[in-house]
Amino acid sequence: MERTTISTTRSLAYSLKMPGNYMVHTDQLKFQYKNKEQLFRFPNITLNEQENLLILGKSGIGKTTLLHLLAGLQKPTEGSIVIDDVQINSLSHAQIDKFRGQHIGLVFQKSHAITSLNVYDNLKARLFFSKKAVNPKAIDFLLEQLDLTETKKNKANQLSEGQLQRLGIALAVVHEPKIILADEPTSNLDDENCNNVLKLLLKQASINKANLIVITHDARIKSAFNNVITL
Repeated sequence: MERTTISTTRSLAYSLKMPGNYMVHTDQLKFQYKNKEQLFRFPNITLNEQENLLILGKSGIGKTTLLHLLAGLQKPTEGSIVIDDVQINSLSHAQIDKFRGQHIGLVFQKSHAITSLNVYDNLKARLFFSKKAVNPKAIDFLLEQLDLTETKKNKANQLSEGQLQRLGIALAVVHEPKIILADEPTSNLDDENCNNVLKLLLKQASINKANLIVITHDARIKSAFNNVITL
C-alpha cells in the first residue's frame, strides 16, 4: 500500500540539473521498512538558503520517517537527498555521521542531554563530537539568548521541563548547523509556550543563517511559515 500526499503552499520541486544555490533538495523519496508492506512516498522539497519549511501530518503518516531521512539517520528505499550540494544518501555511515555532526542540528520532543553533565559541559560535548572548537564567549551568548545563563553549572537532571527544552535547542545550534530539524517541538505545549519555543527556533535559525524544518501535527504554528507541506 502506498501512502502519499500532497498539499503545499507553493511548488517545492525542481530538477537537480537546474542551476541555483539550493540548500535542501529531495527528489522522488520513497521509504519502506523491512518486512512491512507500507510504502511511504514523499513530495519533492526545494529550499534556498535560510528558507524555512513546515511539514504537517497526523500520526503514522511518515513525518518522523521523513525527518530521519533528511537527517541521514535512515536511507531512502528510492530517491535522493541533497543538502548543500552533498547527496547525503550516497555517503557511507562514517561520512554521514560526520556530515550530520557538523551541519545538521536536531531538536527532539524528549531531552537528549547527558544527565551526568551540567549545561555548559553538555554544550562542550556537543562541540567535541562535531569536531568544532569550543568558544566560551559564544556559548555564554547562546545561553543568554535562551535564558539559561543561571543554569550554566546545573546538571541536566536538575532542570525544569522548559529549561530542558531550551537546552535541546541550544544543543541543536551550538555547532552552527546549516539545517535545523525539529521533531514535534511544540505539540505538547500550551499556546504561550508553543509561541515561545517557535520564536526561539526561528530566531536561532536566523542567527545561524540556517534552514529550519519543523515536522509536526501542530497546526497552530502554520501561519509562521511561508512553505508548508501537508502529508
